[in-house]
Amino acid sequence: MYTIEPQNEHLEDKNTPSSTTLQNLKDSNNKHEETTETVLSQTEETKPQMEKKYSCPPQGILNKVITNGVAFFMIWCVAWSFSGPEVLPGGNLFGLLIIFHSAIIGGKLLELIRIPSVPQLPPLLGMLLAGFAIRNVPYLSDYTQVNSTWSSILRNTALTVILIQAGLGLDPQALKNLKRVCLRLAMGPCLMEACSTALISHFLMNFPWQWGFLLGLSISFVLGAVSPAVVVPSMLLLQENGYGIKKGIPTLLIAASSMDDIIAITGFNTCLSIVFSSGGILKNVLVSFRDIFIGVLAGAILGIFLQYFPSEDQTKCPLKRAFLISSLSVSAVLGGHRIGLHAAGGLCTLVLSFVAGLNWSTEKVRVQRIIKTTWHVFQPLLFGLVGSEVSVASLKSNAIGICVATMSLALLIRISFTFVLMCFAGFSFKEKIFIALSWMPKATVQAVLGPLALETARISAPHLESYSKDVMTIAFLAILITAPNGALIIGILGPKILTRHDPSKINVELTKVELH
Repeated sequence: MYTIEPQNEHLEDKNTPSSTTLQNLKDSNNKHEETTETVLSQTEETKPQMEKKYSCPPQGILNKVITNGVAFFMIWCVAWSFSGPEVLPGGNLFGLLIIFHSAIIGGKLLELIRIPSVPQLPPLLGMLLAGFAIRNVPYLSDYTQVNSTWSSILRNTALTVILIQAGLGLDPQALKNLKRVCLRLAMGPCLMEACSTALISHFLMNFPWQWGFLLGLSISFVLGAVSPAVVVPSMLLLQENGYGIKKGIPTLLIAASSMDDIIAITGFNTCLSIVFSSGGILKNVLVSFRDIFIGVLAGAILGIFLQYFPSEDQTKCPLKRAFLISSLSVSAVLGGHRIGLHAAGGLCTLVLSFVAGLNWSTEKVRVQRIIKTTWHVFQPLLFGLVGSEVSVASLKSNAIGICVATMSLALLIRISFTFVLMCFAGFSFKEKIFIALSWMPKATVQAVLGPLALETARISAPHLESYSKDVMTIAFLAILITAPNGALIIGILGPKILTRHDPSKINVELTKVELH
């Protein structure tokens, strides 16, 4: 017995290492299986990525390009099924589609151009150049002609969208706090530039005195409007970074830009109705005041109506309000032209949108966003059509030089007068220089009013068409020169001239203006 037990113990000792080796083998097998599983899982994870990258149905950017191309082709097919030859080369719809998509591509290409330490150029410049290129390319211009009636309706609709945004963008609180300085900045430079341009146009552009002063005023109101599409985003960027917020410089320029547009558009419509109307000057002045009174009264009544209809308890209230304010405004502008009240429609739209927005509180911002989406459709059409109105072949040899000289002298007078007006507002010398130089960019209003003068001359007074072409040329050059230079001046001089403060420590009153 005693001899057997140690043998058994010895056998157990011999068996223990074999068991441990088996466990080690099992552990190694398990580890090998785990590694193979992880490798397989990694390959399975990378496999869909490889498939996604090199998949047979394309993904990503290529898929987006193909989808947009098919969508564009289907828009053309649907339009062809409705109108037939209008969407074929030489038709109106074909020309509009080419101008619209070319303007969008031009704006996107300009957005891709980014220079370090230089502000972004406004996309509307690319849209303008796209329309200009379409008009002046030899073979393409023969097939992209748009009827003047179609172009007029689209431009007036774009003007209506601009006026709605200007009316909704007026912040009553900001106007109340900065009413004196804001009124001075909005009215003074615009009116001073108007009178000076009327005189300059007589001596440089040979406008006769008989009606040249009034047509010169029309040109000056075309030049006088500053563009919120350039000023507002630049000022909001400075305001977010804390530049000039202690004295409210960005807020002042944002609020005054909308008022400046209102004054320029009203003055232009009044002067143009006097120039192209038959009868004495006194009769035409009285007719203009009649149009202004009717426009303000109708706008106030419709604005009060929109304050309460639709009510806030309805579903999709902002969408209904945006639809009503757009439809009423388009009807006022286009209907006013149709019944002879040319100056009433624009004023009705401004007063209507401003009065309606007083009672909308927080819902006003949602309505502005919807209107802004509408502007994204009409902006390429507007600037593309304006660019397509300028033909290099029809320009006189000295037209560009004379127009640039007229615009430059008017800008110099405007900048100087703006500096003088700001001398009594409590700003420093550098801040006055910045405000004066920031008050030069021009874009949207010029794009609407310039072709309007040319179109009115073609219909009502063909003997004035040559002078109206000069108005159109000045409007085109004003956008081409002042919009990019104004954006660069604001973006470069703002951080260097204005004093910076922490936005969290200063109560900044942001206006709810939308870009236009």
